[in-house]
Amino acid sequence: MELGRLEYLQALVTEFQVTDSPEAKEQVLANLANFAYDPKNYEYLRQLQVLDLFLDMLTEDNETLVEFAIGGLCNLCLDKTNKEYILEASGVEPIINCLSSSNEETVVSAVTTLMFLTTPQSRHQTTALPVVECMLRFSLSANRRLSNLASLFLEDYCTPPQVEEARNLSKHTAVGIPLPKD
Repeated sequence: MELGRLEYLQALVTEFQVTDSPEAKEQVLANLANFAYDPKNYEYLRQLQVLDLFLDMLTEDNETLVEFAIGGLCNLCLDKTNKEYILEASGVEPIINCLSSSNEETVVSAVTTLMFLTTPQSRHQTTALPVVECMLRFSLSANRRLSNLASLFLEDYCTPPQVEEARNLSKHTAVGIPLPKD
């Protein structure tokens, strides 16, 4: 790279903002999500407000943009500063909404991101009753990847009373959520 790391990331963000091509936006967002995997880039991505960009993309109609955005957040949220930022920016709700995606990668990244975002302070959000119900449903999926991840979520992030309450509810709020396509 002729450009420095920050300048290159800035060029990607600028390209995302100025392009009208949906394919170009998808490619740039995929690149940003990949750069979010490297802790060396965390400070630059915060400086360039890429966390906000990823959070904004979670509500897009374009499933590919949502997939790359939640993947980027998943890569970033292991960092304490990024985790706090996402939680303070009310990021949990749009991440929970990704659980209803028909895209398996989006759902897997959303479950994983919720795990990474769970703290004593955020647990009431990340393991809210509708989320627990959804995880119970996912744990029954024929998709082994999803069922194993959901089972892990239930065992490691939820209390037995939470799981029991979700099982015993007569009104199942997660029943209408479609399972991701294989």
